[in-house]
Amino acid sequence: MHSNHPFHLVDYSPWPILGAISTMTLVSGLIKWFHQYNMNLLILGISITLLIMYQWWRDISREGTFQGLHTINVINGLKWGMILFIISEVFFFISFFWSFFHSSLSPNIELGMTWPPMGVTPFNPFQIPLLNTIILLTSGISVTWAHHSLLENNHSQTTQSLLITILLGIYFTILQGYEYLSASFCMADSVYGSTFFMATGFHGLHVLIGTTFLFICLIRHINFHFSKNHHFGFEAAAWYWHFVDVVWLFLYVSIYWWGN
Repeated sequence: MHSNHPFHLVDYSPWPILGAISTMTLVSGLIKWFHQYNMNLLILGISITLLIMYQWWRDISREGTFQGLHTINVINGLKWGMILFIISEVFFFISFFWSFFHSSLSPNIELGMTWPPMGVTPFNPFQIPLLNTIILLTSGISVTWAHHSLLENNHSQTTQSLLITILLGIYFTILQGYEYLSASFCMADSVYGSTFFMATGFHGLHVLIGTTFLFICLIRHINFHFSKNHHFGFEAAAWYWHFVDVVWLFLYVSIYWWGN
């Protein structure tokens, strides 16, 4: 199919409407789980959402890789879309930091006029949190190595460095899960527990999403979907991963170290 314009008009697709329905099912399942302790609807919602995500992103990969629909103008549009998405994520995390500093800089009488609140034993910032910081900083180096290898058409080094980044992301998630299991406080333990688990939990979710993003890029790279001139899918994943790194540094310095 040939077109006489440089932009991309998407074909009719069932995925947006089905994606909306699956997300509604997922959120309804979350509410049912919270109130009735029944996960059936939640599992159904997650399963349908994952299936639709796979098929929708598969179609986009086909458009960009095999159909040649991602022209320079389209790539520029995708880049601006990713930049604006990351900016929206920055403000999302600012809300958590705002809540944390609002409570920690002036703890009220219910908290014992102290921070951390009375009865809360925080984590030692020089144990698992410091190790997780080193892991994420190292993964930032390895994803940059992958990008430079891709720009130099070095297929094997791109594969190796991407795999290292993914393994480091998985290692981070395992350590954070262990940290949560060993926590002496929970989300219901005053505003400290709420802000701690909301901020670090959402960051952990972003690490999971970023790891999945990079894993898809690894599969696409192994199948020769990327070239030195045409690899925005990987570039977007690298931007997202660097954003996750920077957010963690702010979390570590403010919540784990200063807030301790």
